[in-house]
Amino acid sequence: MKRSDTVAEAAITLLAERGMRGLTHRAVDEAAGLPPGSTSNLARTRAALLELTLARLTALEEHALAPAITGGPPSREELPDVLAEAVHVQIGDRRRTLARYELALEATRRPELRAIYDRAGRRFRDPAVALLAAVGSRDPVRHARQVVAFGEGMLFDAIAGAGTAPSRAELRQAMRELLSGMLDPSPAPHP
Repeated sequence: MKRSDTVAEAAITLLAERGMRGLTHRAVDEAAGLPPGSTSNLARTRAALLELTLARLTALEEHALAPAITGGPPSREELPDVLAEAVHVQIGDRRRTLARYELALEATRRPELRAIYDRAGRRFRDPAVALLAAVGSRDPVRHARQVVAFGEGMLFDAIAGAGTAPSRAELRQAMRELLSGMLDPSPAPHP
Protein backbone atom coordinates (compact mmCIF):
# COMPACT_ATOMS: atom_id res chain seq x y z
CA MET A 1 0.00 0.00 0.00
CA LYS A 2 1.28 3.48 -0.84
CA ARG A 3 2.14 5.72 2.07
CA SER A 4 -0.61 8.16 1.08
CA ASP A 5 -3.14 5.31 1.26
CA THR A 6 -1.76 4.21 4.64
CA VAL A 7 -2.15 7.75 5.98
CA ALA A 8 -5.64 8.13 4.53
CA GLU A 9 -6.76 4.75 5.90
CA ALA A 10 -5.59 5.74 9.37
CA ALA A 11 -7.37 9.09 9.01
CA ILE A 12 -10.60 7.35 8.00
CA THR A 13 -10.39 5.12 11.07
CA LEU A 14 -9.68 8.10 13.34
CA LEU A 15 -12.62 10.04 11.91
CA ALA A 16 -14.92 7.08 12.52
CA GLU A 17 -13.62 6.40 16.03
CA ARG A 18 -12.88 9.88 17.38
CA GLY A 19 -14.60 12.35 15.08
CA MET A 20 -13.08 15.43 13.51
CA ARG A 21 -11.43 16.56 16.75
CA GLY A 22 -9.49 13.32 16.95
CA LEU A 23 -7.96 13.79 13.52
CA THR A 24 -4.50 15.28 13.95
CA HIS A 25 -1.28 14.71 12.07
CA ARG A 26 0.27 13.18 15.18
CA ALA A 27 -2.72 10.87 15.75
CA VAL A 28 -2.55 9.70 12.13
CA ASP A 29 1.18 8.95 12.48
CA GLU A 30 0.47 6.88 15.60
CA ALA A 31 -2.55 5.07 14.15
CA ALA A 32 -0.68 4.27 10.93
CA GLY A 33 2.45 3.13 12.79
CA LEU A 34 4.55 5.76 11.03
CA PRO A 35 7.44 7.81 12.42
CA PRO A 36 6.46 11.21 13.84
CA GLY A 37 6.17 13.84 11.13
CA SER A 38 5.34 11.38 8.33
CA THR A 39 1.79 12.64 7.86
CA SER A 40 2.96 16.27 7.92
CA ASN A 41 5.50 15.50 5.22
CA LEU A 42 2.77 14.07 3.03
CA ALA A 43 -0.07 16.49 3.86
CA ARG A 44 1.36 19.70 5.28
CA THR A 45 -1.92 21.30 6.37
CA ARG A 46 -5.15 20.06 7.89
CA ALA A 47 -6.90 20.96 4.63
CA ALA A 48 -4.43 18.80 2.70
CA LEU A 49 -5.00 15.92 5.11
CA LEU A 50 -8.77 16.23 4.73
CA GLU A 51 -8.42 16.31 0.94
CA LEU A 52 -6.19 13.23 0.94
CA THR A 53 -8.64 11.42 3.21
CA LEU A 54 -11.65 12.35 1.11
CA ALA A 55 -9.90 11.20 -2.07
CA ARG A 56 -9.17 7.80 -0.50
CA LEU A 57 -12.67 7.52 0.89
CA THR A 58 -14.15 8.28 -2.54
CA ALA A 59 -11.94 5.64 -4.15
CA LEU A 60 -12.99 3.05 -1.55
CA GLU A 61 -16.67 3.85 -2.02
CA GLU A 62 -16.36 3.73 -5.81
CA HIS A 63 -14.77 0.30 -5.52
CA ALA A 64 -17.44 -0.93 -3.10
CA LEU A 65 -20.27 0.43 -5.25
CA ALA A 66 -18.78 -0.55 -8.62
CA PRO A 67 -21.37 -3.26 -9.29
CA ALA A 68 -24.14 -0.67 -8.97
CA ILE A 69 -22.54 2.14 -10.98
CA THR A 70 -20.54 0.43 -13.71
CA GLY A 71 -21.31 -1.95 -16.51
CA GLY A 72 -24.46 -2.05 -18.53
CA PRO A 73 -27.59 -0.54 -17.08
CA PRO A 74 -29.80 -2.96 -15.15
CA SER A 75 -33.32 -3.64 -16.32
CA ARG A 76 -36.21 -1.92 -14.62
CA GLU A 77 -36.86 -5.13 -12.69
CA GLU A 78 -33.22 -5.40 -11.57
CA LEU A 79 -32.78 -1.76 -10.54
CA PRO A 80 -34.33 -2.07 -7.03
CA ASP A 81 -31.93 -4.95 -6.30
CA VAL A 82 -28.92 -2.97 -7.55
CA LEU A 83 -29.82 0.11 -5.52
CA ALA A 84 -30.67 -1.91 -2.42
CA GLU A 85 -27.31 -3.67 -2.65
CA ALA A 86 -25.53 -0.30 -2.89
CA VAL A 87 -27.20 0.90 0.33
CA HIS A 88 -26.52 -2.46 2.00
CA VAL A 89 -22.81 -2.22 1.11
CA GLN A 90 -22.61 1.25 2.65
CA ILE A 91 -24.42 0.14 5.81
CA GLY A 92 -22.00 -2.77 6.08
CA ASP A 93 -18.95 -0.49 6.30
CA ARG A 94 -19.70 1.60 9.36
CA ARG A 95 -16.12 2.95 9.55
CA ARG A 96 -16.18 4.36 6.04
CA THR A 97 -19.69 5.75 6.38
CA LEU A 98 -19.03 7.49 9.70
CA ALA A 99 -15.86 9.05 8.25
CA ARG A 100 -17.88 10.31 5.27
CA TYR A 101 -20.42 11.90 7.63
CA GLU A 102 -17.62 13.64 9.52
CA LEU A 103 -16.18 14.98 6.26
CA ALA A 104 -19.61 16.05 5.02
CA LEU A 105 -20.19 18.09 8.16
CA GLU A 106 -16.72 19.61 7.97
CA ALA A 107 -17.40 20.53 4.34
CA THR A 108 -20.26 22.74 5.51
CA ARG A 109 -17.65 24.92 7.26
CA ARG A 110 -14.79 24.74 4.74
CA PRO A 111 -15.59 26.00 1.24
CA GLU A 112 -12.42 24.42 -0.20
CA LEU A 113 -13.47 21.01 1.14
CA ARG A 114 -17.07 21.59 0.01
CA ALA A 115 -15.91 21.95 -3.59
CA ILE A 116 -13.96 18.67 -3.39
CA TYR A 117 -16.82 16.92 -1.59
CA ASP A 118 -19.33 18.07 -4.22
CA ARG A 119 -17.10 16.85 -7.08
CA ALA A 120 -16.80 13.48 -5.35
CA GLY A 121 -20.56 13.34 -4.89
CA ARG A 122 -21.16 13.85 -8.61
CA ARG A 123 -19.17 10.67 -9.26
CA PHE A 124 -22.08 8.83 -7.59
CA ARG A 125 -25.04 11.01 -8.55
CA ASP A 126 -24.27 11.11 -12.28
CA PRO A 127 -24.43 7.30 -12.62
CA ALA A 128 -27.73 7.35 -10.70
CA VAL A 129 -29.11 9.78 -13.29
CA ALA A 130 -27.94 7.48 -16.08
CA LEU A 131 -29.48 4.42 -14.43
CA LEU A 132 -32.84 6.10 -14.03
CA ALA A 133 -32.79 7.48 -17.56
CA ALA A 134 -32.04 3.98 -18.86
CA VAL A 135 -35.13 2.54 -17.17
CA GLY A 136 -37.44 5.24 -18.48
CA SER A 137 -37.61 7.93 -15.81
CA ARG A 138 -39.51 10.98 -17.04
CA ASP A 139 -37.22 13.20 -14.91
CA PRO A 140 -33.99 11.29 -14.23
CA VAL A 141 -32.16 14.21 -12.57
CA ARG A 142 -34.92 14.82 -10.05
CA HIS A 143 -35.52 11.12 -9.53
CA ALA A 144 -31.81 10.42 -9.02
CA ARG A 145 -31.67 13.10 -6.39
CA GLN A 146 -34.65 11.50 -4.64
CA VAL A 147 -33.19 7.98 -4.85
CA VAL A 148 -29.86 9.18 -3.45
CA ALA A 149 -31.62 11.12 -0.67
CA PHE A 150 -33.75 8.08 0.16
CA GLY A 151 -30.70 5.81 0.26
CA GLU A 152 -28.79 8.32 2.37
CA GLY A 153 -31.71 8.55 4.77
CA MET A 154 -31.84 4.76 5.15
CA LEU A 155 -28.08 4.73 5.64
CA PHE A 156 -28.09 7.52 8.21
CA ASP A 157 -30.93 5.91 10.16
CA ALA A 158 -29.05 2.60 10.29
CA ILE A 159 -25.62 4.05 11.13
CA ALA A 160 -26.23 7.20 13.18
CA GLY A 161 -29.97 7.38 13.74
CA ALA A 162 -32.31 5.52 16.03
CA GLY A 163 -33.11 2.78 13.54
CA THR A 164 -31.64 -0.62 13.00
CA ALA A 165 -29.90 -1.90 9.90
CA PRO A 166 -32.52 -3.08 7.40
CA SER A 167 -32.07 -6.44 5.74
CA ARG A 168 -31.37 -6.78 2.04
CA ALA A 169 -34.97 -7.88 1.56
CA GLU A 170 -36.27 -4.80 3.38
CA LEU A 171 -34.03 -2.55 1.30
CA ARG A 172 -35.18 -4.21 -1.94
CA GLN A 173 -38.82 -3.77 -0.99
CA ALA A 174 -38.27 -0.12 -0.05
CA MET A 175 -36.49 0.55 -3.35
CA ARG A 176 -39.23 -1.23 -5.31
CA GLU A 177 -41.87 0.94 -3.65
CA LEU A 178 -39.89 4.13 -4.23
CA LEU A 179 -39.13 3.35 -7.86
CA SER A 180 -42.68 2.23 -8.52
CA GLY A 181 -43.90 5.68 -7.54
CA MET A 182 -41.35 7.31 -9.83
CA LEU A 183 -41.42 5.05 -12.85
CA ASP A 184 -44.93 3.69 -13.12
CA PRO A 185 -47.29 5.76 -15.24
CA SER A 186 -49.27 8.22 -13.21
CA PRO A 187 -52.89 7.28 -12.76
CA ALA A 188 -55.42 9.37 -14.62
CA PRO A 189 -56.66 12.30 -12.55
CA HIS A 190 -60.07 11.82 -11.03
CA PRO A 191 -62.75 14.23 -12.28
